[in-house]
Amino acid sequence: MDVQLKKGILDVCVLYALMRGESYGYKIISDLDGIIEISESTLYPILKRLEAGGYITARTAEYSGRLRRYYKITPLGLKKLKSGRDDLLEIQTIYKTIFGGRI
Repeated sequence: MDVQLKKGILDVCVLYALMRGESYGYKIISDLDGIIEISESTLYPILKRLEAGGYITARTAEYSGRLRRYYKITPLGLKKLKSGRDDLLEIQTIYKTIFGGRI
């Protein structure tokens, strides 16, 4: 799969997981289980990129004696999620047109 396309899909999936509410890395991975496979080594650079772009915010809080980083989607992130959804619907339409919904 094209790297840029995959990056966009992963961004949308992470934003989707955060749309439900504030979360942390392991929980995001768990929430996406069955939707898309994502590892910690893939997730954390995505979270950094989304935070740098203003699509999510992060805070650190203590949990069971350890620091845990919590992420929350921003209004800009919600716009990016909607745009990503629209892009995926367009891809779905193209796929159905070319392959008739089957491969």
